[in-house]
Amino acid sequence: MSEANWYVVHTYSGYENKVKTNIEQTIENRKLQDQILEVSVPTQEVVELKNGVRKVSEKKLFPGYVLINMVMNDDTWYVVRNTRGVTGFVGPGSKPVPLTDREMMTLGIKSDKIEIDFAVGDTVAVVAGVWAGTAGVIKRIDESRQTVTINVDMFGRETPVELAFAEVKKMK
Repeated sequence: MSEANWYVVHTYSGYENKVKTNIEQTIENRKLQDQILEVSVPTQEVVELKNGVRKVSEKKLFPGYVLINMVMNDDTWYVVRNTRGVTGFVGPGSKPVPLTDREMMTLGIKSDKIEIDFAVGDTVAVVAGVWAGTAGVIKRIDESRQTVTINVDMFGRETPVELAFAEVKKMK
C-alpha cells in the first residue's frame, strides 16, 4: 500500500467546512478510513476589539482551501474531486502535488520531535547553517520551537545566536 501524504484541495470560498463534512461522510459511507486519514480546515484564534469589547473568534488560515491526509489512488482522487464545493487539487493540471515535510512543519500540522542529549551550560559545535564550524555554550533551550541559544565569539564579544536543534551537536 502507498504512503499517505497531505494534499491541498481548492474549494469555493466559504464552503471549507461543508466540504470537510461531505468528505468525512463519504469516507464513512464508502469505508475509506484506511485511505483518507484526515480532513482539516486550519484555523487560528484571533482576538478582535469591536466597540471596546474583546471578542475571540476563529479565522481560517487559508480561506478557500482544505488539507487532506490521504493515500492517492484513483478511488480517493475521484471521491475528493467529485465532492460538492471542490474545484480541484492544488498542482499542475489534474496532477495533485503532496506537501513536503518542511511545508507541513511550517503549517504546524506535522512536527518531528528531535531528542536532544544536551543541556544548558554544555558546549556544542554548530554543524550546519551560517555558523557551521563554530562552537558555543548553550544559554537557553526552547523545546517548543526546537531551538537553542548559544553565545558565539564575534569581533571579540559574546553574541547570542539562536539555532535549530538539528544545527548543533554536543561536543565530547
